Amino acid sequence: MELEQAILERRSVRKFTAEPIPHETMEQIVRLASYAPSWKNTQTVRYTVVEDRALLDRVAEECVLGFTFNARTIHRCTALAVQSVVTGLSGYEPDGSYSTSKKDGWEMYDAGISAQTFCLAAHGLGVGTVIMGICDDARTAALLQLPAGERVTALIAMGYPESAALQAPPRKDVDELLRYRP
Repeated sequence: MELEQAILERRSVRKFTAEPIPHETMEQIVRLASYAPSWKNTQTVRYTVVEDRALLDRVAEECVLGFTFNARTIHRCTALAVQSVVTGLSGYEPDGSYSTSKKDGWEMYDAGISAQTFCLAAHGLGVGTVIMGICDDARTAALLQLPAGERVTALIAMGYPESAALQAPPRKDVDELLRYRP
């Protein structure tokens, strides 16, 4: 799949078939996502994949702050990639001080770049995804027993799409998004 095609055709998918994602496919997605740039090449983003139906249902019921739209999506997915970051590295100097006025905001910036790369890689392999940010980070980390020093940054529901992708919603014109300054 060509890059431009992947960017133009990738959509958030919220309804999935029951077909499981092979581990080889999941590993290829994460391998490709590992090439996403990060602050000083710290590579702090991690993915914990949940496939067990009972655990998926617990995440849906206990970790989405009552947001039923996300709960419904998790109940439908065949896998959930819980994205986390190793804290205290991205945006920091070796002495622990912040490198810029953005402070620890670089962690989320790196997570966003990685999530988009992850979703484009999944799309290229025929796997649908949707990035969800409404979740109880601490509850999710505790339920999944994430290592100390990691913070949940997003939930990515995954599976093979139930139907073909919809038409993209209208996009803003480039003239509205871009400006040049002399």
